[in-house]
Amino acid sequence: MTAAAANPGRLDYAASAAQIQGFEAPWRRPPDLDAPAPVRHPVVVVGTGPVGLSLAIDLAQRGQQVLLLDNDNRLSSGSRAICFAKRTLEIWDRLGVGEPVCGKGVEWNVGKVYFRDALLYSFDLQPEPGHQRPAFVNLQQYYAEAYLAVRAAELPNLEIRWLHTVAAVEQGADGVTLSVDTPEGRYTLVADYVAACDGSRSAVRALLGLESKGRVFRDRFLIADVRMQADFPAERWFWFDPPFHPGQSVLLHRQPDGVWRIDFQLGWDADPEAEKRPDRIKPRVDAMMRQALGHEVPFELEWASVYTFACLRMEAFRHGRVLFAGDSAHGVSPFGARGANSGVQDAENLAWKLDLVLRGTAPEVLLDTYATEREAAADENILNSTRATDFITPKSEISRLFRDATLDLARHHGFARRIVNSGRLSVPATLHTSTLNTPDAEPFQGRMVPGAPAVDAPVAREGQPAWLLRLLSPTAFTALVFDGPDTAARVHDIAAGAAGIVPVHTVVLPCEGTVAERYDARPGTTYLLRPDQHVCARWRHPEAAQVGAALRRALALA
Repeated sequence: MTAAAANPGRLDYAASAAQIQGFEAPWRRPPDLDAPAPVRHPVVVVGTGPVGLSLAIDLAQRGQQVLLLDNDNRLSSGSRAICFAKRTLEIWDRLGVGEPVCGKGVEWNVGKVYFRDALLYSFDLQPEPGHQRPAFVNLQQYYAEAYLAVRAAELPNLEIRWLHTVAAVEQGADGVTLSVDTPEGRYTLVADYVAACDGSRSAVRALLGLESKGRVFRDRFLIADVRMQADFPAERWFWFDPPFHPGQSVLLHRQPDGVWRIDFQLGWDADPEAEKRPDRIKPRVDAMMRQALGHEVPFELEWASVYTFACLRMEAFRHGRVLFAGDSAHGVSPFGARGANSGVQDAENLAWKLDLVLRGTAPEVLLDTYATEREAAADENILNSTRATDFITPKSEISRLFRDATLDLARHHGFARRIVNSGRLSVPATLHTSTLNTPDAEPFQGRMVPGAPAVDAPVAREGQPAWLLRLLSPTAFTALVFDGPDTAARVHDIAAGAAGIVPVHTVVLPCEGTVAERYDARPGTTYLLRPDQHVCARWRHPEAAQVGAALRRALALA
């Protein structure tokens, strides 16, 4: 399928918000409807949100034949997820959509916290230089989905079937049978593996009789996206108990196209339908503008929604040959931008493992580590999200007194600022307990421990500036070797250790500057990175046997 075939003349990297919101993929009759027997597919991904599209693209770039199903023929309506974190941007760089996302999105690193009518403090999520991508980019979800859909259309081994609703799921010993409803009837297909990325109301999860469990918080928030000309900087502003919305909280974010996201806490007794009406939203926005700017600003309401906080997850993300990712597997409250970002990390974790299992390079048990690693990451996100929600929405008068006293102290004391929680913002999970890690046998300093995602840094390549993450293999293991007298021996040992196991891409780096500092490098220091760019082993002077053992461990062969 080409980009033109997906939507002639309307859906491309330069598409406007109106074109994207008006996008309707044409119905195309699938060959499976006319097949005499169910057609077998290696991988079926369900759901064309950011997670499903990212996973499908990742698998296709690795050479897998991917079928992507969606029960609709449109992209997301409304802005929905808007804050995409640095790690997500780096993943999307590898998938080919980082540039359009960053080119269109609003970059930001700074957040500000207010209590009543005063600024308490500001923080910088990326205070050090030497990173290609910012801490966050704000971009309406429909833009992100559009760019991913265009990229998907460029891959000949990735087929999107719109208006395909999964109606039944049956697991077998060697595959999954799906019954799929279409505008022209039902057909059956068989998949080696199914990835359910079909959101918080996952049909696949329900059809298997599974559920997500957790905690629903008794509070409601209004999202109002408004188009206006305002002189606010590209920062995250959070108010506790502001005069324009007393007793509640408010969050402000800037988006592209002159659109601003405003979240108003409403309380549990608010009527969701009434609060979405323009006549209820306008006074709230006018009051905020008078407080922040001293005057009202004309605006147009783009989109509104009312949501309830919930922190939920499935007990297990793998059920036989069906794997769950993104909101179908776990859900968190929006403050902290942990939903879509953690889902894209799910996709990256799953893609390389599923690819190697399908190729027969790794055993099926490697897929169990997708579940355990991402379940642990989900628990970390839920813990942070729950703590933020409890701080933002106190459930008793005592809790509110404690919170407000903490906010008062935060005006002048750093220790209190560490307690204030307006939503701990998304950071990538470090997989400390992964069975795929090779424990350190030698002392190292810094954050690049086994299980950590590789951090970017500027490097010089043939006299030209470059970025470390751009030098890593987009699909394979990578060895980073810091240059020294025995570099040739290290490169030889890496090749010898990898022989007969899996290809390893080797990058030789200068043992100086920012990259050496961030990786605590000495001449000969070597890092082995998984295909998802997480560190799985590191040594000061590795030998071939050590490299081979670490690779076998990272592939669940040991």
